[in-house]
Amino acid sequence: MTVAAAKTLRLAPEPVRPDAEVVAGYLAGDRRAFDQLVDRYERRLLNFVYRTIGDRERSEDLVQEVFIRVHRHLHRFDQSKKFSTWIYTIASNLAKNELRNRSRNPLVLFQAIRRDDDLDQRPLEFEDRNSRPDDLFRKRHLRELVEWAVAQLPEHHRIVFVLRELEGKTYEEIAEITDCNLGTVKSRLNRARARFAQIMGPYVD
Repeated sequence: MTVAAAKTLRLAPEPVRPDAEVVAGYLAGDRRAFDQLVDRYERRLLNFVYRTIGDRERSEDLVQEVFIRVHRHLHRFDQSKKFSTWIYTIASNLAKNELRNRSRNPLVLFQAIRRDDDLDQRPLEFEDRNSRPDDLFRKRHLRELVEWAVAQLPEHHRIVFVLRELEGKTYEEIAEITDCNLGTVKSRLNRARARFAQIMGPYVD
């Protein structure tokens, strides 16, 4: 084996272990496996909770609470289920409880409308990598409008909107996370999309 080949082998990244394998490893006594779960989900959950409640510091606290609960109850997790759905369910419940304890509507998520996209195929996107520098001001303004518009959505509509349009969750996953049937999920999402478009309409036409 050449020196170059040996270096290539040493630098090759380790394959990503499936969640189920990491969970099983932790339950079998591998304490490092829990750190892997934290590394894998911490930022994703922080984005999800922040987009839902609109408070970065409080979101960080809630995500820490998510992992405390995961650590405490992982032995009860049904390993035939998807771990991602389970942990998002915990985060969703904590976010909903936070909203119920508030007397004001939070600012949530920052995404733009893609008017001609198939919304059922992928999450909404905001940044356009091909944007010119002179588009940045317009995009910042639109982002502020979207933050305001989504803050107007009722809590139960906002949750499914964030899960679907930003997190890219399937309808089945959203139904399990929110403990609703598919019909309710689709109905709430359709209403959320319609209301969102209605609010934003005067600003994007």
